[in-house]
Amino acid sequence: MKKILTVLVVLLLATSMIFASGNKDKNASGEKVITFWHLDTTEAQQAAWRTIADRFEAKHPGVKIEITCLSNEAFKQKLATVMQSGEAPDIFRSWGGGVMYDQEDAGMLRDISKFVKKDKNVAKIGKGALGMYADGNKQFGVPYSMGVVGLWYNPEVLKDCGLTPDDFTTWTKFVASCKKIKAKGYAPISVGEKDTWTGHYWWTYIAQRLGGQEDFLAAYNGTGAFNKGSFLKAMEMLKEFVATEPFQDGFMGTIHEEANALVADRKAAMTLMGQWCPSSGRDNSTTGGGDPFGFMPFPMVEGGKDALVNAQGGGDGYCIGKDAPDEAVEFLLSFFEPENYKIIVTDLNAAPVLPGYEDLLDENGKKVAKAVVDAKYYQLYYDQFLPTAVGEDIKAAVAGIFTGSLTPQQACDKIQKSWEANK
Repeated sequence: MKKILTVLVVLLLATSMIFASGNKDKNASGEKVITFWHLDTTEAQQAAWRTIADRFEAKHPGVKIEITCLSNEAFKQKLATVMQSGEAPDIFRSWGGGVMYDQEDAGMLRDISKFVKKDKNVAKIGKGALGMYADGNKQFGVPYSMGVVGLWYNPEVLKDCGLTPDDFTTWTKFVASCKKIKAKGYAPISVGEKDTWTGHYWWTYIAQRLGGQEDFLAAYNGTGAFNKGSFLKAMEMLKEFVATEPFQDGFMGTIHEEANALVADRKAAMTLMGQWCPSSGRDNSTTGGGDPFGFMPFPMVEGGKDALVNAQGGGDGYCIGKDAPDEAVEFLLSFFEPENYKIIVTDLNAAPVLPGYEDLLDENGKKVAKAVVDAKYYQLYYDQFLPTAVGEDIKAAVAGIFTGSLTPQQACDKIQKSWEANK
């Protein structure tokens, strides 16, 4: 694990099975095949990527973009399995951070620095965002979207409960407001804990609000630890919150797309999720999902070190596999050509990493972009920033709090033990 703290993005930003790994071979038609894996599963999203691929093929005769689309969890599992066999897709979705470093250590990535340095569009991406896909002077991928995790809510549900976003700015007010929502017959919060990454945000965000950047760096560098102080207190607070039963029935068997849809369908007031939540909620709604989503930051914790303006989030981007040909890198860079990036922002709901696309955003998109810019401390998702094994143990530990199978101390000890073994 490479302790590169530049990936702990502390900055002001102005700014998916058919597989032919690293395929330089030609198909039956004599075309060079580029394998491209993504996880944008709706028909409109798949059509958007196909349009971008078709444009590239038209400009590069003899090249075929072979697209594989998988759901989030299926993608992660399949990619891990394939890489364990020593192969990698030519282009694949990545969130950077520690998982990417593990892939680098395994020799699964291609350094594309020389291409990135020459590209006039990618040159407009902020160094902080690009740094999430780099290790020192080596660039392995490029982000196309930078967003934040926050509370996405149904305004009509809050209105029916006599609440506004001002009632959720502190942890005390947040807990009290959730009780009011529950009394009105709604699930205060939807969670898709069958996909355990969705639940881990609850611990990491409380921990951040309590200890801020200072405590995270201390635990990371060994002067502190993930099983004491603000991290243990956060797990205790989460256990207390879970005891109020704020989540929908059956949340441990719900996937994250279904959890997002519960907000759109007025069955839950809010969910803690990334910038993709509104489109996911509408696309998976069982009632038409006509209500707009609202966005508000995770509440401050009284006495904590972190400010309301600070955020957790990450980049959505793509990395290049170890045996990918030059055409694969060129395809990735083509995403940032104006005609293609417009599609990525509008049809794929990207929070733009390039300037000049702000007018294409809806109101929530503008709020996300502003949240990224305003954050003085921007923390990459723990399950991506930390090594893969640690991320998995964090998710399992938080799930243990949700089910009651672990005490807060046991959960934090599990995380610290994993960190000591895998850092």
